[in-house]
Amino acid sequence: MQVLQVQLAVQADPAEVGRARRWVRSRLLNHGVDPDEPIAETVVLVVSELVTNAVVHTGCPAVLRLCLPLADGAAQAGPLRVEVADASQAAPAPRHAGADEDATNGRGLELVELLCERWGWYPDGSGKRVWCEIGADARPVDPMAGADWAALAQ
Repeated sequence: MQVLQVQLAVQADPAEVGRARRWVRSRLLNHGVDPDEPIAETVVLVVSELVTNAVVHTGCPAVLRLCLPLADGAAQAGPLRVEVADASQAAPAPRHAGADEDATNGRGLELVELLCERWGWYPDGSGKRVWCEIGADARPVDPMAGADWAALAQ
């Protein structure tokens, strides 16, 4: 299987997360993936979480890489791979936000784990590389799937 690899250098600035999302949408569109397809929405969300983690937790620049599968020149031959390399050697540690529904962090790697077929990390030079694979049949998460409708009705 052939793979098209594209990458983007991301500065150590939280505003770069938005630029990374726009870049990913553009790369997916150039690859023949409709931005409204579930896989596109999933990839953008996963990229947002991984780039945010790299930028916020390391305070250093990072490199975002997309590995887009090709089959006879067509898109969607296998899982799409997202990689984010940063300068920290600290292992990514999934945290659980707990019951605090107002918490604004602590769910990033939980989302990655939920949305991706596989994910992991490995040491890379003086830092690490976090990666995940998203299948062509990716489905976006329904944010209301776990809602307590009785509590909301009160």
